[in-house]
Amino acid sequence: MTAAYQPEPAFAGLFRAFTGQADSIGGELTRAMIAATAEQPLLVSTAADIALFPGNGASAEIESFRKSTRGFIELTAVSHVPLALAYIARLRDLEPEGTTWRPRLDSLIEHAERTRAANNEAMWSNHVALAAFAGIEAKIAAMVERTLAFSIAYAKAARSEPERLAWNALRDGYLEHRPSERSASMNEVMFATFCLAYVDIAYRIGNWLRDADIDWSRAMVLVSGQSGRPTAGVTWSSNNMCRLIWKASGEALPAERLYVAPHAPGFSAENAADASRLADLEQEYRRIWCHTRASVEVARRMFPDASAFKFSPERADDMPPVSGVDDRAACVARLRRIMEDPQQLLSNCVADYVVDQLRGNGNRPQDVVIPGFSQVDF
Repeated sequence: MTAAYQPEPAFAGLFRAFTGQADSIGGELTRAMIAATAEQPLLVSTAADIALFPGNGASAEIESFRKSTRGFIELTAVSHVPLALAYIARLRDLEPEGTTWRPRLDSLIEHAERTRAANNEAMWSNHVALAAFAGIEAKIAAMVERTLAFSIAYAKAARSEPERLAWNALRDGYLEHRPSERSASMNEVMFATFCLAYVDIAYRIGNWLRDADIDWSRAMVLVSGQSGRPTAGVTWSSNNMCRLIWKASGEALPAERLYVAPHAPGFSAENAADASRLADLEQEYRRIWCHTRASVEVARRMFPDASAFKFSPERADDMPPVSGVDDRAACVARLRRIMEDPQQLLSNCVADYVVDQLRGNGNRPQDVVIPGFSQVDF
């Protein structure tokens, strides 16, 4: 057997002198940069939480924006009902005898009926109780009631008439069905519930960032760890937190100071009580940011007369634009895009639209125009 190849030792030593280990030249430069930027604010966003490390060892401030926040699970649960029926239809394609899809359909009906019984205006006003939903709680409850009632009725009919789960029938009789021009199809309800959930996220996190009074010109920003699907949110344009943070800064954050680090460690709001764990994470995040930044700063000094890399924070792969509250085709096209494109976070279906709507109306969530909701009578 041929011996495994090993680099010539002297060459390997020269390679490692520069990079690949903690005591390399690259490692030394990273440490020097960490020390030089220790007082600069570091903002880190993960899949569900965002933390501000003010600098010089000051305690972190953490805000949660996803599963642990009010209303997210409630709205997303309703968003998922049409999708769940579509998944059951696909199960029926693959296993038509019904040993799997029928029990799943029965379970969905049972959960939907329990949710329908729990849904009312008081729940949205007093339990969810979000400032972003003030004044529209009754309409949200009416939307949920109509969605669940229609979904339960269709699912129960499909138990005895399985052909209702054939794709043409499901699209015509359920997903795209709209009783009148002043109503919304289930496809449009999916878009609307996504929008409502993201309105709260964008409103709260935007306010939190503005209240933090960050010096954006010096801020170090990381979007860390996995967001959504394992293949999604790994670039500036496909991770909606990048746009949210940039817009919340009033576009004062130099976009090239925000790095997406999908393999960096994550954290959760639960870590907030563990000061030593947070301190260790801060140092790791500062190491990642400075290690990434090192080559940028060196390149600018090495090649001052060469063409510079110019980064544009505007989305490189735009979603279909929504031209107005009645642009139903664009809403459905966005739903397809985010499900079909593995690079996209599911929330990208609505995120750029909601962020821009809030910025355009002076950060008033009740004035965000939501297709499938604002123009609909429930």
